[in-house]
Amino acid sequence: MLNFNEIKTGKVIKVNDEPYVIIKTEHHKMGRGGAVLKTKLRNLINGNMLERTFQGAEKADEAETQTKKANFMYKDKDEAYFMDNENFEQFSIGLEEIGEKEKFLKEGTDVNTLYFNNKPVTIDLPIKVEFKVISAPPGVKGNSAGNVNKQVELEGGAKINVPMFINEGDIIRVNTDTGEYVERV
Repeated sequence: MLNFNEIKTGKVIKVNDEPYVIIKTEHHKMGRGGAVLKTKLRNLINGNMLERTFQGAEKADEAETQTKKANFMYKDKDEAYFMDNENFEQFSIGLEEIGEKEKFLKEGTDVNTLYFNNKPVTIDLPIKVEFKVISAPPGVKGNSAGNVNKQVELEGGAKINVPMFINEGDIIRVNTDTGEYVERV
């Protein structure tokens, strides 16, 4: 059990027997009343958002989770398939559970897999991953004043904005949390 002051951003708690990660916390001290903590939670299984307020003496039930390394193998229209790096067992996670991270899955990438009740529920990608640019429109000569970007398509299907000097076939590094271009490799 987590005490009131241990409920912090990034902790995983159980709400209705499902794991929720705390995304945002706001601490409010009422005039004569006790303190309250307003939280914003995201369900790790289906991605639903929930807002919950904790009173001063209230406790939160910490979810028992574990993280293991796994290697992304391939995906089909509904599932992404992984192999556990320790025991080499294969498992799949629905693309709905992975959400927006799905477009940055690259074959052979090691990911952190979060397990809840001995079942894989979601993944965390490395912060920066290298991708090959599959298609890029040509840069227009003379159109380089200021911060000018163009949209390119990466292997895996993701479309991101990059500087004008990036060409088809270039290898670039992408921040998977924000979906933004970092640098050319």
